[in-house]
Amino acid sequence: MRTRLTSVRWGSLLSGLLLALSATALAVAPQAAAATGVAAVGEALKEGPVYVDPRAEAQLPKAEADALAEKIKDAGKPVFVAVLPATAEFPQDKVLAAVRAETGITGLYAIRLGDGFNAGADRAVMPTNAVRNLTEAVKTGAPVDASTQLNNFVDQALPQTEGSAPASWGTTGADAGVPVGGLITLGAVAAIGGGGAYALVRRNRKKKEEARREAVERLGVVVDEDITAFGEELERLDFHPGEPGADDAMREDYERGLDSYEKAKQIMASVRYPEEVTGVTQALEDGRYALACLDARRQGRPVPERRAPCFFDPRHGPSAEDATWAPATGAARTVPVCTADAVRLHDGLDPAVRTVDTERGPRPYYDAGPAYGPWAGGYFGGGILPGLLVGTMLGSMMSSPAYAADYGGYDGGYGGGDVSGADFNPSDFGGGDFGGGGGFDGGGFDGGGF
Repeated sequence: MRTRLTSVRWGSLLSGLLLALSATALAVAPQAAAATGVAAVGEALKEGPVYVDPRAEAQLPKAEADALAEKIKDAGKPVFVAVLPATAEFPQDKVLAAVRAETGITGLYAIRLGDGFNAGADRAVMPTNAVRNLTEAVKTGAPVDASTQLNNFVDQALPQTEGSAPASWGTTGADAGVPVGGLITLGAVAAIGGGGAYALVRRNRKKKEEARREAVERLGVVVDEDITAFGEELERLDFHPGEPGADDAMREDYERGLDSYEKAKQIMASVRYPEEVTGVTQALEDGRYALACLDARRQGRPVPERRAPCFFDPRHGPSAEDATWAPATGAARTVPVCTADAVRLHDGLDPAVRTVDTERGPRPYYDAGPAYGPWAGGYFGGGILPGLLVGTMLGSMMSSPAYAADYGGYDGGYGGGDVSGADFNPSDFGGGDFGGGGGFDGGGFDGGGF
């Protein structure tokens, strides 16, 4: 009986080692993939950063592809590059997200499809606007060869890419050959170490999940104050659609204000990620302009032009003019201000700045760190905000490639280089389209990073 039990144990151990060996052998000496199309691309990119379809080898010869792959590996960043033929099996409107799903690793993906080019990234790896800007930068001007275009893209992308290269890119030993005994040992180590790696991934995800919750809670305090303040504005207006003198334009303004109020509350009630707060403050900004229009109509004044909110506190409503202002440690710049703050600045007084709670006590929102980026971005939009915030703490954070990861890289708790499988939102993926270099028009992806 004892001999039989021992045999069973050894049989189980041998089975485990053979399974580990099988998995390791695939990584150590990948065979010619039976898969075709997107599946083949995904399998290849799990093993290395650059894949060139055999039908597109004329675009990027092996020596140039190897050099590009080495550059990416040396940087240790999760950047994936594929060179594919423009055929029906790679539809330009789906291939980018399909390759990402097939590879299953968070990262920055760039595809040369025929003569066209496009790229997309998980938000934890690179902000949407950065991906779009990089993509357009390498597509401007006359068409260029694949090697020049891809190297230009990679050279600019690597310093801005967050995360690390996936573990599956490790040395394969395929060129030198690996003894069977070495494979078994490596397989056993992989089998034993897998549990530790999984535990590490779980810890990292737990930390990111805690950071996500804390960021949402911190933003929730400020946003709830804004929603409450807007509700009070609605009450102070004391408008009734049937009151004497009310016309259709006034009623439409009032309806837009009410809709914005309800929209802000609904969005905030379902917020799970910090970047979603932007939708709340966008709704409030729309609503405040509607109320400003309503107030002007009731007073018999011209409807005000649509301007950005007061920089110092968006609760002050739409700005009335631009004024010169400088933060305590920064250069002067022009900012949109309400009438009251314009008077204060003119009289040499400090404006009524919105403060938020921090570990250092109450601080102006622009000196409170990156957590308030989504809140401010909804009010001022991505284009105007960085210029307003130059020289402030939030502005410094926003100029860093890590900014998106600080407040927006929480999707699924995955960081750059993590294996997420197909756990991403393909409708949020993309940087541009496959135009600007070879005749592809459209076929891009709406929205932002993964």
